[in-house]
Amino acid sequence: MNMYRKISKIILSGLFLAIFISGCKDNDFNTTEVKEYDFRIVKDWNETFLQIERYQNGYRPGPAPRALAYLGLSAYEACVSGMPEYRSIAQLYPGLVIPTADANAEYHWPTVVNASYAYLMPLFFGNATIQQQETMKNLAVSKDNESLQKISSDVFQRSKNHGEAVAKVIWNYAKSDAVGHEHYKDPFQGYDWQSKFKKDGDWKPTFPGPGKPMGGVWGNARTFAINNFEKICRPPLTYSAEKNSKLYAQAIEVYSQNTPSLSYDDEWVGEFWSDDLVNLTFSPGPRWIAIGNQVLENENSSLETAILMSAKVGLAINDASVGCWASKYYYNVERPQTYINRVFDQDWKPALFNPLTGDKGVTPSFPAYPSGHSTMGAAGAEALASIFGYNYAMTDNCHKGRTEFEGKPRSFSSFLEMAQENAWSRIPLGVHFRMDSEEGVRFGTEIGRKVNNLPWRK
Repeated sequence: MNMYRKISKIILSGLFLAIFISGCKDNDFNTTEVKEYDFRIVKDWNETFLQIERYQNGYRPGPAPRALAYLGLSAYEACVSGMPEYRSIAQLYPGLVIPTADANAEYHWPTVVNASYAYLMPLFFGNATIQQQETMKNLAVSKDNESLQKISSDVFQRSKNHGEAVAKVIWNYAKSDAVGHEHYKDPFQGYDWQSKFKKDGDWKPTFPGPGKPMGGVWGNARTFAINNFEKICRPPLTYSAEKNSKLYAQAIEVYSQNTPSLSYDDEWVGEFWSDDLVNLTFSPGPRWIAIGNQVLENENSSLETAILMSAKVGLAINDASVGCWASKYYYNVERPQTYINRVFDQDWKPALFNPLTGDKGVTPSFPAYPSGHSTMGAAGAEALASIFGYNYAMTDNCHKGRTEFEGKPRSFSSFLEMAQENAWSRIPLGVHFRMDSEEGVRFGTEIGRKVNNLPWRK
């Protein structure tokens, strides 16, 4: 009798196990984590963004970082249920409710990511040309076709539906930012520089240029890790034209860099980090996504790492752009060119040159303090360092092979060193005082740390 009971238990146990395994198969029970896939789907979409953004008017300084923030956040939120060490951060943002993935179903995470980017990126590039639209569409289709060769149609459709569902929620949330949404259509909106010009030292337009301020209201756009009080950086030096003043000394420093001419090394550094000019390169904030893409390739990173990199860097450069531009128009500091022309050399010009138009002596059309390059660069560097290490050495090939300017690769011992050289490059170029760059690095690092300190991990 006991033997009969033992045999019955064994049979029943085996039957239960078979039913359980069969049920798992029928329900596509998810056992695959995001980190088991590689980084390439994220890198390919990032590269496509950089290729298109290069030619977009109105995306500098803020709308491009903003788009990357939402693109990165959407991919992160869509995939976080397959990242066991991480959690959603959507609860930090009132009104953002993310559709959840089915915990008992299988998802192909590269397809989820592809669907998210394919839905959102064309919306963020509302002025994209037909050719640029086709580039985005073709990437999405090619990646979907790759996935369909590897997974069932059910898993594919479920994954695509989830990625799109999250992206739709993210897009509606992005649209609720009255200042940020579609700001690229009129980057000169809402700010009258003449009414703010009260005295020597206040900003006014320089030429060649549009003759009006860019991003005057951008400091009111949405941020993800800093609040309104944290958007204003430390005060600049007090204005003075006296020869014994600190500001005069900094103006002389700028003046001496390219008078009579730039050294080869300073010209190389200035051109290598410039990224000022539409149609020539991508813009300064997205530069740090381009750097991150290189690290993904160098390290043969996982999809999880790629998603985290894009989310952190996107949020960091977005908040840095908003904080920097809030500070710029709060302090309203004139550019070195204006100071130097008024105080001691009326004919002096900065070294920034546009090889596409032939314009010489270009100065960006917004106040000087703090430097946007420096603030966004330090924020991006801090985000990258939190993932890949604070002593990560690399060679930056962002502009390798370019012939219009000196884009020869440069090597660095850390992301911070990259950020510091990026900041310094603005001084020999003649578009910033030292104080602009130094405060930008400090302020940007602070913003990057706030992004890193969001509750990403469980």
